[in-house]
Amino acid sequence: MDTQRVAGNADESPLFGGALTAFIPHSATDVSDLREIPDNQEVFAHAHTDQSLIVELLEYQAHVADQDAARHHFEDTAGSNDASEPNAFEVTSVVPLSKSELCLSDCSSAWMLTGTQCVSKFNEEAKNTVTLRLGVFRLPQFSTDILITFNDPQSIDPGSSSAASAGTRGEPWTGQDFQRLLQTLTLHTPGLFG
Repeated sequence: MDTQRVAGNADESPLFGGALTAFIPHSATDVSDLREIPDNQEVFAHAHTDQSLIVELLEYQAHVADQDAARHHFEDTAGSNDASEPNAFEVTSVVPLSKSELCLSDCSSAWMLTGTQCVSKFNEEAKNTVTLRLGVFRLPQFSTDILITFNDPQSIDPGSSSAASAGTRGEPWTGQDFQRLLQTLTLHTPGLFG
């Protein structure tokens, strides 16, 4: 993908004050307009579904091999989601992303993982089955891993606070939307990483 062609695209949204840009799909609400979000995250929720996208700047995991980075972050996310007990999470695929198709081609490697987790929202008892797609961009020169997570609920427990949005699906985000976000992620200000 040609960086020059994509970088000025009107479909792209500024992230972290414009230090990064990427395609954010239709019907996205910036969650920071609704509640406080950590400084190392940009979080978007679908306006009509329970889907969400998170762009996170994380410390580079030097002890983790590139091909294991996505699985490492997926398992860390499972722990944060209280989904780390047996049968609560599963990895279905991990594939490398071709740097020739990425705007952020100065990463040492990039990976996409697809898996599922059984998670509850807001520490509720009810658990929802969520497909997670993770994109990991490894930037050792900046001591940073960029993690992009697409949460796509597949089965919502009737007792979950998410149940209200389950019937108002609207047009959901797709795997292609997520792929486009990964491909268009562009770094404009390396000072973002300190």
